Amino acid sequence: MTVTSILAAKGRNVESIEPTATLTNAVKRLTEKKIGALIVRGSGGRLAGIISERDIVRALAARGASALDEPVGQSMTREVVTCGVNDEIASLMERMTRGKFRHMPVITKDELAGVISIGDVVKDRLQAMEQETEAMRDYIRSA
Repeated sequence: MTVTSILAAKGRNVESIEPTATLTNAVKRLTEKKIGALIVRGSGGRLAGIISERDIVRALAARGASALDEPVGQSMTREVVTCGVNDEIASLMERMTRGKFRHMPVITKDELAGVISIGDVVKDRLQAMEQETEAMRDYIRSA
């Protein structure tokens, strides 16, 4: 299974924010959309970074409540690990676990094609395991 299967199920909608928006704005968007990260778009709509709940917690721990008035660009993760639509799900699970991050932008032809989360990856893997289990049961029944 590849990233394409996840995007086909969840869609390609990408929630984003400008690097000049405040962390308060980011918190509101994350809450409204019930998501854990926003893509930060730079000039020309390009991927400039990602701001996650963890980034916000780190900013609050380091600078206190005043961090909420700071621009997203100050606290975002700049070195974002991305994947492509043809990347294998098992590979992504390993990369996300090893890197200890939960959201990965999907890039195709130098354009943002979507965002997947570790939850999306786990859900896809569980569905695949259920299908494999059912196929094995069918095989055993017919033997």
